[in-house]
Amino acid sequence: MAPGASGTLIQLTDATSCSLPGLRDAVLQRVNAARSDGYVCGMETLPRVSALRWNDILFSAAARHTLDMAARNYFAHDTPEGVPFWQRLSAEGYGFFTAGENIAYGQSSVDSVIAAWLGSEPHCRNIMNPLFTEVAVACVNNVWTMELGGG
Repeated sequence: MAPGASGTLIQLTDATSCSLPGLRDAVLQRVNAARSDGYVCGMETLPRVSALRWNDILFSAAARHTLDMAARNYFAHDTPEGVPFWQRLSAEGYGFFTAGENIAYGQSSVDSVIAAWLGSEPHCRNIMNPLFTEVAVACVNNVWTMELGGG
């Protein structure tokens, strides 16, 4: 695995999962259930698409951004310095053809954050995008980041 911006990948721990047991499996189950059935995003029914698999580099990028948002009290896809998600993914060592990001604030469970994303048309479209093959979600103090990618 490629090292992250600090030289190492951030791991899935209580600190990067809001202490939610089984976060990884719960995310994959909930997201892939929507993808396997097809989903209505806004006014359009999107067809079923293949399952996503977890990616540790995407997780490290998601965790790094979530930790930063929580520590510096901001909520945005770009850092206060203007660094967009795709540059953060590259800096983490993730090679991609296409990528997307969902962020959320305030949800206290995987079910509630995935439901919120699926209830928002642009976030839902990210989850249902057939070009995405990999996913990871981090949570810190009920601040959430989902990174999606496809090589």
